Amino acid sequence: MDWLERTAKLKQWSRSGVRAPHKPLLLLYALGRYQQDADGELRYSVVEEDLKRLLVEYGPGNPTTPAYPFHHLVSDGVWEVRTDHGPGSPGTGVRDLRTAGAAGRLVPELRAALRREPALLGRMVRVLLDQNFPPSLHEELCEAVGISLEPVVARRQRDRRMRELVLTAYEYRCAFCGYDGRIGAVPVGLEAAHVRWWAFGGPDEVGNGVCLCSLHHKLFDKGVLGIGEGHRILVSQRFVGHSAAAREHVLALAGRPLIGPQAGTSPVEAAHRAWHIGQVFHGSARPAA
Repeated sequence: MDWLERTAKLKQWSRSGVRAPHKPLLLLYALGRYQQDADGELRYSVVEEDLKRLLVEYGPGNPTTPAYPFHHLVSDGVWEVRTDHGPGSPGTGVRDLRTAGAAGRLVPELRAALRREPALLGRMVRVLLDQNFPPSLHEELCEAVGISLEPVVARRQRDRRMRELVLTAYEYRCAFCGYDGRIGAVPVGLEAAHVRWWAFGGPDEVGNGVCLCSLHHKLFDKGVLGIGEGHRILVSQRFVGHSAAAREHVLALAGRPLIGPQAGTSPVEAAHRAWHIGQVFHGSARPAA
């Protein structure tokens, strides 16, 4: 049984690049808990709040419930659910899962495979991360689900030329704030961000990239920032920050035009901007500062 193939082929609702990371998040959480307690069960009523937080933090902007992946992941052959009355899930109803004492864990065959080959866990995690999330979120997502980072080293290779092409197009400046730091001739803290994530068909092209500093890259991938009509910066109404730094580096960006790209290079394509707004950006945008 090829567990990596099963991991890569989790049944997810998919249409036109819509994100549905519910099952991958639950499986990552289950693998993290397996590392801590290989024989433990995840009782729905106990882990429900943890799973809700993961969906809010790393899922799409629309509201959802962890009850759906808790029930439906069973169909992928990696997860089992039982209740106080015996094997089987009571369904996707939150109240039913709670009152029935529903508890889930990795199926016995997968637990046995992980005991025989401990490195399998790290390979499964890499597949889940690479297929569902941008690299900027991998480390913090592993921390969020309690997975040791040691096995999560290798990643699929993207086109290495994209970074240089994007940074050149934006003249080595953050398109949001203008930061352009260097040590000697080497840029520091500047990154080529994919607008439409690579895991969801985003091409390694300048028209799908934007040069951002490390802070704004993270906020862009977390849905705090976006790029709207006229290539103006969007700031989510859900972002809250009261410090002078939060006002200056985030809130004040609302409505500002992007800095760059230079003439003769491709700006961010409308289709990629729309994907990011629909699948990553959280809620509504604040009015221009």
